[in-house]
Amino acid sequence: MPVTLINPDGIPKTDAYRYRQVAIATGTRQVHIAGQVAYDAKGQLVAPGDLAGQVAQAYRNVAIALAAAGATFSDVVRLTFYVVDWKREMMSDFLAGIEQVAKELQIVPAPASLIGVSVLFEPGVLVEIEATAVVD
Repeated sequence: MPVTLINPDGIPKTDAYRYRQVAIATGTRQVHIAGQVAYDAKGQLVAPGDLAGQVAQAYRNVAIALAAAGATFSDVVRLTFYVVDWKREMMSDFLAGIEQVAKELQIVPAPASLIGVSVLFEPGVLVEIEATAVVD
């Protein structure tokens, strides 16, 4: 496995869903996944108005994209989440979506950034997830 995830001493530690602050990659092939949203295979929006449901579906779509590139979440070194109209009070719904898929897919979330935005490309889309992976 070309990716090691750590929480170094000297920065805040978090056990939330086994999240890690740093990814160390030693592979040679990079995989960049474009922003994934909560659409199903037919292009229909999943979980309208439900942040947890949309996070879960977007995460599942990232998993599908990774698999198509010969990668898994074990290869992910970076995630970026864009959330519409972000407020701190939304954190429990956001984490509920992550926890649901983390359990389903047995993943350890990689280092990530959550960026609040006013709007995404289409009304009703609440979250978009980008991923970067490194594989041997």
